[in-house]
Amino acid sequence: MGALFLASASPRRRELLAQIGVPFSLLSVSVDETPSPTETPEAYVERVARDKALTGLANLGDDQGCVLGADTSVVLDQHILGKPVDRADGLAMLAALSGRIHRVMTAVALASREACEVRTVISEVTFRTISDDEAERYWASGEPLDKAGGYAIQGWGAVFVSQLHGSYSAVVGLPLCETAQLLDAFGLARWTKASR
Repeated sequence: MGALFLASASPRRRELLAQIGVPFSLLSVSVDETPSPTETPEAYVERVARDKALTGLANLGDDQGCVLGADTSVVLDQHILGKPVDRADGLAMLAALSGRIHRVMTAVALASREACEVRTVISEVTFRTISDDEAERYWASGEPLDKAGGYAIQGWGAVFVSQLHGSYSAVVGLPLCETAQLLDAFGLARWTKASR
C-alpha cells in the first residue's frame, strides 16, 4: 500500500480522515480558487479538488504516493458563498441563509501516478430563522470568519440547522463514505490503529 498525502490546510479535514483511521501526511498546495463566470458551482468544486490533488502529486516529485484534495462550497440560488470578507459580508450571508434551504457541495479527489478520481456530494441544509441580534452575537464569536458560507456546522453554527439531507461529514468538509470508497479503490489503508 502506498502513502497518502492530504493537500489541505483544513484542520477539519485532518480530523475527519483521522476519524476513519487513515494514516496520512500533510502537503501544502496553492491553486487558483477563483470561480470562472461560466462555471457551475458543482464544476467549480470538482475542478478545485482535482487541482489540489494533481498539484500535490506534482509537488511529490519522484516520491510515490497518492494525494487527496477536497473543496467545499456553500451554494444559495446557484451562487457560491465564499468566506466572509468582513463583518458586513458575514452578516449578509447569515441573513440570506436565514429561514432558507441551501446546498453544500463537497468534491473529493484522489490522484496517483495512474489515475485521478473525483466524487461530489451535494447536501441540502435548512436554516431556521436567525434574528439580527443572534447573527451579531455569532459573528462576534469569531467562528464564521474563515468558514465558507459564514458558518460552521461542526461548531456554534449548528444551532441554525433545522434539517440536513445528505452527508454531515461532507458539509463539514470531507464526505467520509465516498472518501473511504476512493481509498479502497486505490488500495490505501483505513481503520488503522496506528492513526489513532
